[in-house]
Amino acid sequence: MSDVTLTNMLQRPYVLASIAMSLDGHIDDASDQRLVLSGPADLDRVDQVRAESDAILVGAETVRRDNPRLLVRSAERQRTRVAAGLPAQPTKVTLTRGGELDPASAFFSGDARRLIYAGSAAVPRLTGPDAPAIDATVIDAGDLPELRWLLADLAKRGVGRLLVEGGSSVHTAFLTAGLVDELHVVLAPLFVGDPAAPRFVTGGALPVGRLRPVEVRQLDDVVLVRYLLGVERG
Repeated sequence: MSDVTLTNMLQRPYVLASIAMSLDGHIDDASDQRLVLSGPADLDRVDQVRAESDAILVGAETVRRDNPRLLVRSAERQRTRVAAGLPAQPTKVTLTRGGELDPASAFFSGDARRLIYAGSAAVPRLTGPDAPAIDATVIDAGDLPELRWLLADLAKRGVGRLLVEGGSSVHTAFLTAGLVDELHVVLAPLFVGDPAAPRFVTGGALPVGRLRPVEVRQLDDVVLVRYLLGVERG
C-alpha cells in the first residue's frame, strides 16, 4: 500500500515539504532582494515535483516576500497532467491570519485554482464590499487555522498530494504537528552569516531523533537530501 493511500485513509493528503537553504540553515538573506539558492538542475527537479502534486501551499508571508508564481513551468509536464485527467496546474494554497494579500501578486497569476485559508477576522477583508477583486476561493479557517482541519478540507477538495514550499513558520508548523510525510532539503554551498535572515525552521517541538534519508543527489553545485518521516497514524 502506498504512502499516498495510507494518508488518504487518514483523511488528509500526503504532505511533502520542500526547502532550499544555506549551509548555516538560512532560506534567504535579510536584504530586499530574494536570495536564489538553487540552480537550473534543481529548479527543474522542483518543477517535476510540482507537476506530481495536486496542490502547492505557502504562507502569506512567502507570498508577500518572495512573490512566487507556484506554477509548473514545463509545457510537456502540463500536457502530461492534462492527459492524466488533471488540471494543467496544481491548486495554489495560502494561509493568512490578517488577509494582507496583494491582488497583483504572482500568486493570483495563471490558470490554477486558488484557495485562501483565512482567519475569521480576515475573511471580510478578502470578501467584503470593499475587498480587492481576487480570483480565489476564500475559506474561513477560524480564529487560529488548525492544520489537521485544513488538510482534511483539502482532501475533501480532491487534494491527495500536497507540496509545502514554506516559509519558516509554515514549515515549522507542519513539522511540529507531525504532518510531514516526506522532506526534501537542498543544501546550497554558501553561508548567509546573518542572524537576522530567515531560517528553515524557527524552533518548537520538532521531530526528535535521526531522520531516515532515502536519497542523496548532487544537482549542479547543490545537494538534495530526501527524507521519509513516516505517516501519522492517529
